[in-house]
Amino acid sequence: MSIDTESRHITPVGGNVFADLGFEPEEAAALLAETKRIVSEKKAIKEQLMSEIAEWIDHEHLKQAEAAQILGVTRPRVSDVIHKKSIKFTIDALVDMLARAGKQVVLAVQR
Repeated sequence: MSIDTESRHITPVGGNVFADLGFEPEEAAALLAETKRIVSEKKAIKEQLMSEIAEWIDHEHLKQAEAAQILGVTRPRVSDVIHKKSIKFTIDALVDMLARAGKQVVLAVQR
């Protein structure tokens, strides 16, 4: 049995994948807007968590290798945090690093 892995369609950068999937234009636009909002909020949360880690490293006068050992990650991962490469991290991973740094993350949900 063979599996077909050929791409039939690729949504161009800046395109609307929901429109490409056949949603009506108004619904596709609404779905894309909601998706962009959610992604933006998640990115902001990740960047805030990364800033906390970077501030902790600076405050403790740690070298990246020292921070990596404490945080349980590699030195390149610490560099990624410092340079706010949010795409490389989950919120969960960042919360774990903060816990290893002795920081407690408190979640607040707003209406």
